[in-house]
Amino acid sequence: MTITENTATATATTPATGPAPAARVNYAKAAPKAFRALLALDAASREGLDPALVELVQIRSSLLNNCAYCLDMHIKDARKAGEREERLYLLSVWREAPAGLYSAKEQAALALTEAVTRIGDGVPDAVYGRAAEEFEEAELAQLLSLIFTINTWNRIAISTRKVPGIG
Repeated sequence: MTITENTATATATTPATGPAPAARVNYAKAAPKAFRALLALDAASREGLDPALVELVQIRSSLLNNCAYCLDMHIKDARKAGEREERLYLLSVWREAPAGLYSAKEQAALALTEAVTRIGDGVPDAVYGRAAEEFEEAELAQLLSLIFTINTWNRIAISTRKVPGIG
């Protein structure tokens, strides 16, 4: 397998896959103003939220969107921040996790993350209401901003074929 030097994309050729796909745009370089604006939104959306909750939301959204690049990055960030391995391992099945592994606030945030990420199904009133019970209005708005932002990052990484661990 060969990987290109372009940090926005990676291409590979293997006997099983055949020729490598054409290189994709380096979004940060090609759209620097939009990229900087998204970085600013990302930073603003985190303000006032528990850093552990931020990583759980970003990992859950990345799991749902099949974004390997973001999943790799946020799991590494969560580990560096001291997140417990058990909570990372069970995040994809958080509803079935042992009682107490995720707080009621985290569960509400994860349910809202799933509903907003799968927006085609709408955001059920019960899911939104549960989040509104756990979060103050300003904090809920921050959480929604975080969910919007990670979904945007997921779409950028997937569309430009960012490769985990490469940049």
